[in-house]
Amino acid sequence: MAGERGGGELRPLDAAGRPVGPTETVSDLAAAMAAREATEHPRWVWATAGAIYPTLLRAGVRVERCHDVELTEALLLGHAGRWGEPRSLAAAWGRLTGGPVPADPPPRAAAPPGHGQGALFDTLPGPPGPGIEALTQVYADQLARVATTAHPGRFRLLVAAESAGALIAVEMGAAGLPWRAEVHDEILAELLGEPSPVGGPPRRLAELASRIADAFGVRHLHADSPAELLKAFARAGVELPSTRAWVLRGVDHPAVPLLLEYKELYRIWTAHGWSWREQWVRDGRFQSEYVPGGVVSGRWATRGGGALQIPKVIRRAVVADPGWRLVVADAGQLEPRVLAAVSGDARLAAAGGAGDLYAALARDSFGGDRPRAKVALLGAMYGQTGGAAVPALAVLKRSYPTAFGYVEAAARTGEAGGLVRSWLGRTCPPGSVGLGDPDEGPADPDAAADRQSPRARAARSRGRFTRNFVIQATAAEWASTLLATLRTELAGTDAELVFFQHDEVVAHCPAEQAEAVAAAVRRAGERATALLFGDTPVRFPLDLSIVDCYADAA
Repeated sequence: MAGERGGGELRPLDAAGRPVGPTETVSDLAAAMAAREATEHPRWVWATAGAIYPTLLRAGVRVERCHDVELTEALLLGHAGRWGEPRSLAAAWGRLTGGPVPADPPPRAAAPPGHGQGALFDTLPGPPGPGIEALTQVYADQLARVATTAHPGRFRLLVAAESAGALIAVEMGAAGLPWRAEVHDEILAELLGEPSPVGGPPRRLAELASRIADAFGVRHLHADSPAELLKAFARAGVELPSTRAWVLRGVDHPAVPLLLEYKELYRIWTAHGWSWREQWVRDGRFQSEYVPGGVVSGRWATRGGGALQIPKVIRRAVVADPGWRLVVADAGQLEPRVLAAVSGDARLAAAGGAGDLYAALARDSFGGDRPRAKVALLGAMYGQTGGAAVPALAVLKRSYPTAFGYVEAAARTGEAGGLVRSWLGRTCPPGSVGLGDPDEGPADPDAAADRQSPRARAARSRGRFTRNFVIQATAAEWASTLLATLRTELAGTDAELVFFQHDEVVAHCPAEQAEAVAAAVRRAGERATALLFGDTPVRFPLDLSIVDCYADAA
């Protein structure tokens, strides 16, 4: 299909992407698609869901399946080692025909609902893109390229999950997360005190800043300025590389606990304070724009609003509508279970059949010491191979050599500049650094790394990244497949998906449907496991909560 606002063109295709009928020009694209959805349940092929699907949703048209050309092109370019090339339909058409390959348009700036964004996620005006002939040929070319990948069946699942995610992202953005503005304001008053009448920091932050200055023996200090803080510590005889939280926690100084509290509250004030609430919460909903595959590992990102960084204390404002409930599902220990499933290590897979994988490892190989088992497994996946992790890793390597070898091989391939792929075929781009939160701690605790050449350090950093990429990207694929399967399970019910973050999904539904929705989530998890890993002994249990308030979820 191809179209502009209102009208458009439709063309039926066979399984290989070949036309099997004439092109039909319609004056009302939404009505024509709705009619076919009701009778044929097709898989729609379009340039990008973000440009078309919001308009359809506003017209009351919900589609069952799609093939998102832009997302698929990005996956295929990455698989071929051609990162950074434009992925739009126009660019794909140019590469296919030998014509010009235009650059992708710049990302559209995020706009809060109610601030000139009456048509949620509408595309910017501009010249029309390639027509239905280009769309047809690019789609057929993509199907052919998918068939040449090492594991075509897996890659097709990746494309299907990514495309389904594009639909879900639009639907979640339109539905919005239930949000009680009055509760949010109560939380802010409790944490921060009264807002400043002149726009400065609220009372609690002002008080903490004054106490921090006193702790350093100065009259005034900008507690949110890393440069001033580093100078203040230096005057106190403490040289620090940065003022990140994990660095401060290792410093013995009376200002440190005050600074840690200040940093936490300052982040809440700037990221989710009164100004944020006024911008992003409208009519009892927080509406953000979700970006499937927005992170190189395949995890989702957001454009505006910070939906994926909502602090737990602020989640108290996420309250179901009267007579409705929130069903919250969290996949515990997801990445270690993924390693057990993909590595082919029978002994680790057997441990992955337990409800608590770390406890099973502890019983099997670590003398019942669960913390030590956890340190070993996480160390292997994240490349924390120094210090206290060394003896635990030795046990892991001896007891689970196949699993240990799986992440080691990914690290060595990455260090050598080779291609590293997830289970379904997402390929790690070059030059990537870090997958986690920089405040969690140093990426590499080995002091020896500081003595290496810049080239060796870069190779080592990439090896740490690719070591975890093969696991984290596969975990993202499992979660995306669960989400796509759950969307199908919930079709025809009143339940709506309202939030998704890494390994956690939230549905909003009438109270009488909550148990059925929870059962649907369990089935979706089982289906995702079967689709990705087949008949595996590894379990992927979901922690399920049916709550009125998001913060009350287990």
